[in-house]
Amino acid sequence: MEISDKYNPQQAEQKWYQYWQENKFFHSEPDEREPYTVVIPPPNVTGILHMGHMLNNTLQDVLVRRARMRGYNACWVPGTDHASIATEAKVVAKLKAEGISKQDIGREKFLEHAWDWTHQYGGTILEQLKKLGCSCDWDRTRFTMEDDLSKAVIKVFVNLYNKGLVYRGYKMVNWDPEAKTNISDEEVIYKEQNGKLYFLKYQIVGSGEFLTVATTRPETIFGDTAVCINPNDERYTHLKGKKVVVPIVGREVPIIEDDYVDIEFGTGALKITPAHDINDYEIGQRHQLEIIDSMDDNAVLNENGKHYQGKDRFTVRKEIAKELEEKGLLLKSEDYLNKVGTSERTGAVIEPKISVQWFLKMSELAKPALDVVMDDEVKFYPEKFKNTYRHWMENVHDWNISRQLWWGHRIPAYYYASGENDFVVAETIESALELAKEKTGNAELTTDNLRQDEDALDTWFSAWLWPMSVFDGITAPDNKDINYYYPTSDLVTGPDIIFFWVARMIMAGLEFKNQVPFKNVYFTGIVRDKQRRKMSKSLGNSPDPIELMDKYGSDGVRVGILLSSAAGNDLMFDEDLMLQGRNFATKIWNAFKLTQSWKKEDKEISEENAQAIEWFEAEFNKTVAAINDQFEKFRISDALHLLYKLVWDDFCSWYLEIVKPNYGEAISQQVYDKTIEFFGNLMKFLHPFMPFLTEEIWQAIAERQTSEALIITQQNKETAFDADILKNFEQTKEIVSGVRNYRQSKGISPREEVEVYTNVSQFENEAVIKKLANVSEIHYAQKTDKPSFTFLVGAVECSIPLSENLDLGEEKTKTEEELKYLKGFLISVEKKLSNEKFMAGAPQQVVDNELKKQKDAQDKITLLEEKLKTL
Repeated sequence: MEISDKYNPQQAEQKWYQYWQENKFFHSEPDEREPYTVVIPPPNVTGILHMGHMLNNTLQDVLVRRARMRGYNACWVPGTDHASIATEAKVVAKLKAEGISKQDIGREKFLEHAWDWTHQYGGTILEQLKKLGCSCDWDRTRFTMEDDLSKAVIKVFVNLYNKGLVYRGYKMVNWDPEAKTNISDEEVIYKEQNGKLYFLKYQIVGSGEFLTVATTRPETIFGDTAVCINPNDERYTHLKGKKVVVPIVGREVPIIEDDYVDIEFGTGALKITPAHDINDYEIGQRHQLEIIDSMDDNAVLNENGKHYQGKDRFTVRKEIAKELEEKGLLLKSEDYLNKVGTSERTGAVIEPKISVQWFLKMSELAKPALDVVMDDEVKFYPEKFKNTYRHWMENVHDWNISRQLWWGHRIPAYYYASGENDFVVAETIESALELAKEKTGNAELTTDNLRQDEDALDTWFSAWLWPMSVFDGITAPDNKDINYYYPTSDLVTGPDIIFFWVARMIMAGLEFKNQVPFKNVYFTGIVRDKQRRKMSKSLGNSPDPIELMDKYGSDGVRVGILLSSAAGNDLMFDEDLMLQGRNFATKIWNAFKLTQSWKKEDKEISEENAQAIEWFEAEFNKTVAAINDQFEKFRISDALHLLYKLVWDDFCSWYLEIVKPNYGEAISQQVYDKTIEFFGNLMKFLHPFMPFLTEEIWQAIAERQTSEALIITQQNKETAFDADILKNFEQTKEIVSGVRNYRQSKGISPREEVEVYTNVSQFENEAVIKKLANVSEIHYAQKTDKPSFTFLVGAVECSIPLSENLDLGEEKTKTEEELKYLKGFLISVEKKLSNEKFMAGAPQQVVDNELKKQKDAQDKITLLEEKLKTL
């Protein structure tokens, strides 16, 4: 295979991805091997790739490719989520732009548009993942709204309803007036906003006295049904049992007492609006207060809002404040920093609203799901997220699972009359009819008499089944795929959905399969810019991943992302990291190109080459063990750093420099073969991180059969290594570096040979030192009486006679200055060591470090004083 001068990532990426797919290397079927299973956190069906996806899916691909090369039957299931709120919002916006209203065209027609939208845009993100190199089993691609997965969702709903865990209830919910649906507590994001605190005057009935109430929401006074004081507030003892008049409304409401009221907040008197505040609602329930809803689904004042009917809540807030002021009923207003709940999806300010919704009881499901994480049956990496998980699970609330949307899994409840309990729950309308007949005793009922619930299920209600449903484990609980691939192996996800998704999947796995859904959860960090801001479209600080891959190559981007993404820590994105990744790819390509330029010859292996081979083999085996250890701990970035050093520093900068033949000479065939063997082994371990470049080089090393493709080649097993060989070579590298430092500091050409005098009787790798440092002679156990440059490597003293061209006077001055500095440094260290308080209180490691500084300084001072004598 001809080696091009420059590596062309785009050409290699297209060629090898097509090759892998055509040969079904990503596809998995149950067999006798141990499975390694990963299910992708399904991105929104209409989404496009962003940096968070890049990080998450690169990590998953590294794990999957590595498992494939370690003999596992690796199966990575891809797919997309129907994303009810996000998709419906996009379709509604598209129709609106065409002058079409969702309500005007009706449910069936709207769903046709939603499916069209999904088919048009649904595959985009999956195609982008292919460009990144993701080795998903595309034959197994699933979608949460496809028939089989939809059946699973409905079956689970019915099952939980029949167990008494799903119920229909009248509760206060978080209403998103933009999406026109309720959302869960977990989907509400609280943001600090500057607002006003209004002090309103409520007249005491039968008196000229007023009770002042502080509120941030004067527009809700139309729903006031009481004013509440703390029973321990002595200021208002005389008002107990009395009534007040609601301003503008003119309605008389009671003054009630409740411990909830904070005496220190505002005036210590609270207006109670049960329809528009969760705390007011709970107080209202305790005191059996009337509920008056004054807003419609658009957060616009309804008929209860009197002359403000039809106006937006925020418009009314300003106008009603003005009217109250004109009527002398606004005492004052103050600037106030308030935490306001907003919708995670639309950003709209949430409106608390009383509504009939469907709920899932969570306490029964949460207990076993908490235990398996606390007992490490499911392991979290990093472990710190166990505390976050425990907090959620110990404070769990019933899950509001219904949404006022059409795009999604329609709730399988069928109403046969208008009464509160006049419904049945069933998987099909035919089953519902039989249940309705049985419940009513009316054999004349037909499906025409049944009306299905209009609401859809929360998107997470399908997502929590994902590890099972992708293998049809709900609808066909004993099929070969679910029995083989479940539980899955590892989940890679973000900590922001630890409760939304991770906890619920664990609950579902235990409830429906009596098994945890995965063994390990690896939490990534959040991708941020250099100013530590979360990347977002609004800030304009999120780069286009496709442009990055086009510019730096997919391998370069993968390496750049992973070099700075320690487990659980936020990733500070810097495009320079992508450049570093590309440079690493270029370094590897150039190193391979260098080996291919060598002439080969059958001849003896030189002493330095034999030493280099022995050392690098040991270094490789040590690094393999360390890399495997890092993977065991899910420290994937650290594993890459080890590999990066092994390739760039140890292989390219040291090994190749030793074995490469001198200009015009040939390399020993045996040394060449061993070098190419090393190169191939490095490609095996680099492949999960840099799949395209490594397959390109692997296929160029030798002619390969399809069964010999790198993607399915097994990585080397861990092999014992001689630690003494590594220790000796580290000393060798320091000696070589010391000689090179002499040349650089004195301006001595690398071509000029030097002699080295040393206080030891032998160097283990003398031939390597002579070649790399251009040393003509090493004088063992000898000192030179000539002026010299001396350095220490541990207890080994090395001296190089100074070049005759050097200015000895200048050298003496430099040496005296260095000696003066070192003596001052030694005094400061010894002062610290003589401090009894420091010695008694400092950790032993800190003390040992200071003692080492003292010893090193003393040794260097001795050397410099001897050097001065020769000068």
